[in-house]
Amino acid sequence: MKTFLSPFTPEQENDCLQKMKNGDQEAKKELILRNMRLVAHVAKKYQNSDEDMEDLISIGTIGLMKAIATYKENYGSRLATYAARCIDNELLMHFRAKKKTSREVSLYEPIGTDKEGNQISLLDIVESEELDVVEELEKKRQTRKMLELVPAVLNERERFIVSQRYGLYDKKPMTQREIAAALGISRSYVSRIEKRALEKLRKNFQDEKNQSFL
Repeated sequence: MKTFLSPFTPEQENDCLQKMKNGDQEAKKELILRNMRLVAHVAKKYQNSDEDMEDLISIGTIGLMKAIATYKENYGSRLATYAARCIDNELLMHFRAKKKTSREVSLYEPIGTDKEGNQISLLDIVESEELDVVEELEKKRQTRKMLELVPAVLNERERFIVSQRYGLYDKKPMTQREIAAALGISRSYVSRIEKRALEKLRKNFQDEKNQSFL
């Protein structure tokens, strides 16, 4: 973890708070920097979550900034005590919102539609079910087309992530965390790259399908 500046003494903190009240923006920045160690300390409570530690610190810093902007001496506690609650609240709100709205990209993610207008997912493309002869041939054609699109439209990192995530080309499927460790990047960054890659595949698959009808 990165090294942070030492906290202010009570006297230094009060002096900086007074300067900030008088409009000194540098004092405000200094208060933030001197309390970053506190942000990291609170964020460590959530280090076993799926979030990267740097992302947690960034979210916690928002809580710190809110604390500095709203703190009043008559609260009966030092800024650090008040800020710790604000930082924790910010992180909790983040996890609640994520739980409510997040949806892991999966094999069921739609990437296009079939000839009858039904949505097609990666699962439909990669795996084959018992179909009639015409549908079987169409499914195989779409599978070949999708596997051709992967190297054609994705860059090297996107190809690696999509291939490993979904076990394409006889690869063993990997989790986002396993891929992140292999590439030396954060899990959240893997998730962003994966979603971008799937959007590319979806768009190109649909574009080629539309062209086939022209």
